[in-house]
Amino acid sequence: MAKGNRNNNNNRNRNRRGDFSGNYTKRNTETVKDCTYKEGITVKELAEKIGKSPAEIIKFLFMMGQMVTINASLDDETIQLIAMQYGIEITKEESEEENSLEDTEEDDPKDLEPRAPIVTIMGHVDHGKTTLLDNIRKTHVTASEFGGITQHIGAYQVEVKGQKVTFLDTPGHEAFTAMRARGAKMTDIVVIVVAADDGVMPQTKEAIDHSRAAGVPMIVAVNKIDKHNANVDKVYSEMADYDLMPEEWGGSTMFTKLSAKSGLGISDLLEMILLQAEMMELKANPNKKATGTVVEAKLDKGRGPVATLLVQNGTLHTGDMIVAGTAIGRIRKMTDDKGMEIKSAKPSTPVEIIGLDSVPEAGDHFKAFENEKLARKIADERNKQKIESERRTTAAMSLDDLTEQIKEGNVQEVNIIIKADVNGSAEAVKSSMEKVNVDGVKVNVIRATAGAISESDIMLANASNAIIYGFNVRPSAAIKKAAEENGVSIRLHNIIYKALEELEALMKGMLAPVYEEVVTGQATVKQTYKVSKVGTIAGCMVDDGVIKRNSGVRLIRDGVVIYTGVVGSLQRFKDSVREVNAGYECGLTIERFNDIKEGDIIEAYENQEVKED
Repeated sequence: MAKGNRNNNNNRNRNRRGDFSGNYTKRNTETVKDCTYKEGITVKELAEKIGKSPAEIIKFLFMMGQMVTINASLDDETIQLIAMQYGIEITKEESEEENSLEDTEEDDPKDLEPRAPIVTIMGHVDHGKTTLLDNIRKTHVTASEFGGITQHIGAYQVEVKGQKVTFLDTPGHEAFTAMRARGAKMTDIVVIVVAADDGVMPQTKEAIDHSRAAGVPMIVAVNKIDKHNANVDKVYSEMADYDLMPEEWGGSTMFTKLSAKSGLGISDLLEMILLQAEMMELKANPNKKATGTVVEAKLDKGRGPVATLLVQNGTLHTGDMIVAGTAIGRIRKMTDDKGMEIKSAKPSTPVEIIGLDSVPEAGDHFKAFENEKLARKIADERNKQKIESERRTTAAMSLDDLTEQIKEGNVQEVNIIIKADVNGSAEAVKSSMEKVNVDGVKVNVIRATAGAISESDIMLANASNAIIYGFNVRPSAAIKKAAEENGVSIRLHNIIYKALEELEALMKGMLAPVYEEVVTGQATVKQTYKVSKVGTIAGCMVDDGVIKRNSGVRLIRDGVVIYTGVVGSLQRFKDSVREVNAGYECGLTIERFNDIKEGDIIEAYENQEVKED
């Protein structure tokens, strides 16, 4: 009896070690013949499914050049490799929820109704895209953007000859390539703006590539034709080199000449857009639950997660339960692009909504659901898949990667933490910084999120020896102090290419340890008073440094810069003073700005000339 037990134990041990002899192999192969798996399966879970030991799979993958742990998630390619090794038929279970946010349902032609065309304006930085849209909308977007360069993607709807047209205003600087690519994917027509005095530039070429990749028709708008050095024929010739032959030259691409600044030729452009849209016969079904794309999203301390959505099919209603990316919630409030509250939004309509439980990512799909239980199930599944995906990218490392790291032992890494006012900017800064290439130095972005610089960021920067880059955000006095105490460097910018230039200089070791701008003081708004003919007076306590009359100031709310301007009047009690030091109260106004609220931070600064060594 004892001998029989020993034999059974030996057989079990052989099987654990991967001995495939005898009946066990036959029985096991039959068992796993039609094996299936789900996205994110781990080494341990797969081993149990196919009747092998985790150690055996880990050893096999090691021999194939992959280092994994027992809890590492496996990608589809690796799973198929394992299946081939053991002669197993293994198929992936396609989860119903996987693509459930995309509109896969085919509409009955009887339900389709004409919809507004979605137009994206693209082109090189400073070629006049925002000024063009500004003129069309009769508002002033450019004035509110730093350096006159659009920093965020936006969506706006206008009426042209009784027909609605939705415009996506994508940033033109090369830092926003990813955002511009997303714009092309959700658009019907692309207007490529080219300055007549400048011609085709790198971002113009990128815009053409994105449009072609998305299969979107293009209209070329030659801008700044009223400038003395304008050369329209040069633009026509350069665009023809990219197979965009003007109709005037016998080609098929619509070209129009205009001046975004004066408004000359804009009506011709709008007529071309309507003509192109008419030829495309754009239709959607408004009589079903809405689907579409997240254009932009941010966290607002007062309102919570705020998302700008573009409805692409169906109708979105206030009170709808929606899933956007991995975020879920019931729409509490919906406003249109003009800030007016609305109850419903039909196809091609951009809206801003509140009610989500977290901030989705720009470019995520969204879908409205009748069934709240199903919506929560899908959101949970998507969250799980996202976590598994992130775990997979960090858990598995190939031997080639390891070898490269050993070879590059002397290569320095610059660790970066990025904080921006909105997700789109954080993503754009991250992708741009990772492209900065200086011999012997690599950029490693370890965090890129929207929101104010926090204590958590300081702790992470301290632990990883990272530099914090703030894009259009400002640290509080407490955060500044914590950074100083921990030796963490915070660098603040509001225009991306300047941050990139500074980073490149820093990586080359050429960055001077002085600032062009010196913060002189910081004050907290305790009370506000509205006085006719004067505006809003802020009753402040100076927390740090000194506040001087006529100095530059930033108004900071929840860590984000709301306005940049100049101190107007500055008073102590009823007396006008030149400056107020820390520990004293004062009353001040900001020139041409009255939206000051209790709790706001006013940061004073001076620009000082940097003397080169």
